[in-house]
Amino acid sequence: MRHVDLCSGIGGFALGFQWAELSQPVLFCDVDPWCRRVLAKHWPHVPIATDVKELANDPERFIPDCDIITAGYPCQPFSVAGKRQGEEDARHIWPHLLRIVAQKRPTWAVFENVYGHVSLGLDQVLADLEAQGYSSRTFIVPACGVDAPHRRDRLWIIAHTNDTRQPTSTRRRQDDKHTQRDDTGRICSDVADTKGQRIQGHRPRRQQEPQAHERPALSVRGSKRPQATLWPTEPNVGRVANGIPRRMDRIRGLGNAIVPQIAQRIGETIKHMELRQ
Repeated sequence: MRHVDLCSGIGGFALGFQWAELSQPVLFCDVDPWCRRVLAKHWPHVPIATDVKELANDPERFIPDCDIITAGYPCQPFSVAGKRQGEEDARHIWPHLLRIVAQKRPTWAVFENVYGHVSLGLDQVLADLEAQGYSSRTFIVPACGVDAPHRRDRLWIIAHTNDTRQPTSTRRRQDDKHTQRDDTGRICSDVADTKGQRIQGHRPRRQQEPQAHERPALSVRGSKRPQATLWPTEPNVGRVANGIPRRMDRIRGLGNAIVPQIAQRIGETIKHMELRQ
């Protein structure tokens, strides 16, 4: 499958989808020069654009045909850590992403944003996707849901072309509104199904965190304590380590990045759905 990755960051979606053996990227786009350097290093033959707004001016010309479009679009308009100006924020680029989706008509569209988007802006995003003939489903999947040693709640929007034009709201009523478990037993929770619940800050219930005596011991360099099983692929570099080249760029890149392990699970699910058709 052909994958266009917008607001690419350091390539979390592309990496996760490759782990899932789902797709190969055919276009990246990111405004940050350091992120573009990382993308060029790992995917040297994939073109990299610099501005989603420019792509949206003429998607047919600038964007290749694709099966999947992804974007972890800017969170600042919705984040509780900011002013929450929503559509009034200059960094609000959802209308440009929607224009691209409407023109390119990918089979799948997957988006990621912060939890604050649930109570500010999400209803408009879902309504826009439905108007373009897409059925969508929203989830809150934290980083700890894929065994990361931190929580990092994130909103994930998964949309699929809906040839029958069945309203998204109807699909949500037909689906289970409670906690969902994947095939490993982990919990992935849906976002609240009503606008009122989202405005009130409703948080889905999650699996109870283990007590202190039940948590795996974290290894310390030089210690004989057993190695934890959390994210064995995460580099053994402290977040405040000295002497790391381009440290601030790396911290910013990691802070804006999606968790590729979650993208992998989404990719595996999409692959399963495609094979069923």
